[in-house]
Amino acid sequence: MEPIPVYCMPGMAASPKIFEYLDFPKPFQIHLLSWIPPKKQETLSAYAQRMCERIEHEHPVLLGVSFGGVLVQEMAKHIPVRNTVIVSSIKNREELSFPMKMAQKTNAHKLLPTQWINNIDHLALFAFGKGIKKRLVMYQRYLSERNPEYLNWAIDALVQWEQIESPKEILHIHGASDTVFPIKNLSNPFIKIKGGHAAIITQAKWFNEELPKLLLKND
Repeated sequence: MEPIPVYCMPGMAASPKIFEYLDFPKPFQIHLLSWIPPKKQETLSAYAQRMCERIEHEHPVLLGVSFGGVLVQEMAKHIPVRNTVIVSSIKNREELSFPMKMAQKTNAHKLLPTQWINNIDHLALFAFGKGIKKRLVMYQRYLSERNPEYLNWAIDALVQWEQIESPKEILHIHGASDTVFPIKNLSNPFIKIKGGHAAIITQAKWFNEELPKLLLKND
């Protein structure tokens, strides 16, 4: 069987290190993506199109975590993909948390990045959820994107995401105790697993054993 490229996009503010425990069997080959600086007033769609320029294989699997899951859905609108996998993420704007929906109307989210630059603990809690408090020092090593322009752009792009209809061909995996995107807000279909918003790290064993099977099954 020919190699199956899997491009992995981390969540907001996170580095590709969050995928360090993934070890898929052949024929899967993992390729890591990282955030690039957004252009001034760049739309999410335009950003996704630029990110697609970093895809070097035809018909890849796109795997995105959290806001990275939103991004890979936008990328899949520009290039043919084999599968789209989102982890700890959302499929449409209706799955946003209540505070994020309120932010759409009040623009309160635009006050957040400055606080996060000054307090990495707050940024880590948003990036990985409340369940990581006891291991905060460990998780801080995964936060590489703290540029205020990037954070402003990313938060606004997430809160103002316009997608209403969930993609028909998508594999959604979500931790049962996710506090960033609570599972109660999600619409089917999705696969519930143990863990919180940092499931890609804490449940790596599950992903290594089960995700390759799911991808081949859905092929």
